[in-house]
Amino acid sequence: MDIRDLGRLDLNLLVALEALLEEGNVSRAADRLFVTQSAMSKTLGRLRQLFDDPLFIRKGAGMVPTPRAVQLASQLPQVLLAVQEMLAPLTFDPLTYVGHFSLLVQGHMGLWVIPRLIERLAGSAPHIRLSALSRVDGAFEQLNTGKLDFVLQAELHRYPQDLRLTTLGYAPPLLLARKGHPLEGKTFTWQEVMTYPHVQLLVDGLRDIHFHTSAESAFMRHMATAVPELVTDQLLTAIQVVRSSDYLLPAPPLFMEQADIWGELIALQLPQGEQVSLKYVMVNHQRVNNSIAHAFLYGEILQVVDDFRARHGLPSLAQLRAARKLAY
Repeated sequence: MDIRDLGRLDLNLLVALEALLEEGNVSRAADRLFVTQSAMSKTLGRLRQLFDDPLFIRKGAGMVPTPRAVQLASQLPQVLLAVQEMLAPLTFDPLTYVGHFSLLVQGHMGLWVIPRLIERLAGSAPHIRLSALSRVDGAFEQLNTGKLDFVLQAELHRYPQDLRLTTLGYAPPLLLARKGHPLEGKTFTWQEVMTYPHVQLLVDGLRDIHFHTSAESAFMRHMATAVPELVTDQLLTAIQVVRSSDYLLPAPPLFMEQADIWGELIALQLPQGEQVSLKYVMVNHQRVNNSIAHAFLYGEILQVVDDFRARHGLPSLAQLRAARKLAY
């Protein structure tokens, strides 16, 4: 298709042609479209030029369509209907909608977000399919191209300007240990922490994660200087090592609701009463902000987070936003 030909087309001409074909009379077609007979005659002249055909031959008080006009009459209703449907407001029924969304979810978040999201969608939008990944290359570029729809992660220091961030909450990092660990129930220092072996969980963009803390943070010095005895990108492997040894795992809060996974672990508070927190966000590209389907899934994810917060006696996201003046 050569779009230069379409550049010559005024959609009003097709509307006028439909009126002329149905009325078979210039005056009646003009009345139907609330224009003067002179204006309709000029429009007919433009139509003849556009299609290089007389289109209508005068006969008495009416007009007889040419073969070309008869051919157009068979095609025109479908064309105008298609344009009408394009201009109509989009409708969305989650119960019948069929679609696929790709999410990047940091591993420890996925363990509680994805099962609850799937459970919720089973009732609200049963034909939505999800791909939930824990790591991809070039996540922001994939949001830009549509290969990813949403990213759920600990907030990073910097984001491109064309991304929208929605705050999901704040939580302090913890030291995970086995039940019965020598430090359980004790007040301890960072020096004592350093006497135990560590597991480091590899997380994409770990260096870029924004920890909300003071410039003199002992936690940040510890993270920078501690040499882990085990480095792994497998969350369950790290957990199993901590379960069966005196290893410590500096980690984000893992929302220990799955007793079969976390039942033998405890969370040690950071030494010296240090104030450190991570901000969790949902990220999407601005290009989907007006997509009804994306807006629906966005709302479902927020509801899953709100339900979780309610179960733990935490303020709702709306209350959190009001308290911290956060922007959605």
